[in-house]
Amino acid sequence: MKRWRNAALLFALLIGAMEVLARMGAWSPVLFPSPLEIGRYLLEAVADRTLLDASWVTVKRLMIGYAAGLGVGVPLGLLTARFKIVDDTLGTAALGLQTLPSVCWVPLALIWFGQTELAMVFVVVMGTVWSVSLATAAGVRNVPPIYVRAAQTMGSRGFHTWARVILPASLPFIVSGMKQGWAFAWRSLMAAEIYVTVLTGFGLGHLLHYGRELQAMDAVVGIMLVIVLIGLLTDKILFSPFERFLHRRWGTAQGKR
Repeated sequence: MKRWRNAALLFALLIGAMEVLARMGAWSPVLFPSPLEIGRYLLEAVADRTLLDASWVTVKRLMIGYAAGLGVGVPLGLLTARFKIVDDTLGTAALGLQTLPSVCWVPLALIWFGQTELAMVFVVVMGTVWSVSLATAAGVRNVPPIYVRAAQTMGSRGFHTWARVILPASLPFIVSGMKQGWAFAWRSLMAAEIYVTVLTGFGLGHLLHYGRELQAMDAVVGIMLVIVLIGLLTDKILFSPFERFLHRRWGTAQGKR
């Protein structure tokens, strides 16, 4: 709690200093608006539901694509770690495709699916699946062999060993891959929404694009702050509790703050 109070105090001081400098004309408001202008835009966007509706559209797309990416990436990572032929083919392809910038998938999505929700979801899936797959495969490979041998000594075989020993032991790696996949999915969706207009719903990326076109820097910076806030809330609500549980479960919580 003390850490959060200190962070809030520092943030308030920073905002106050920026407002004073903006009123003194330290920089042009065209380049960067004052904190009050940003706050005014956010309040107006919340009041007319523009910001709330755009946030819901973006988060919905993100959750659907991210869930689909996990559904493909985790089994693919398990197969990559289990079979050498899959590792030599799909594993190598995943390693290469992970380095591909997310925006590169946008033209392909438009050609295949047109300006539809499916195109948006496809871009998110492509931003998620490869990092999750690689993290899952790395987690399986780093499971101590003694775990598997001990389980086999007690009669565990085949699928039971994978489901009850290997997969749980590799969960810390998988969670790290899930966090990385979330970050890539978020960036992928922002790139897709900025460059593609889908009439079924306007997300945060569209508002960011329109703010740029209208040179409304208060809107641009405000939307960027909302994107950062959603990312922080997601980490605190979804990933951090799971990571704390894993640290307690595997006895690695000592020394954690």
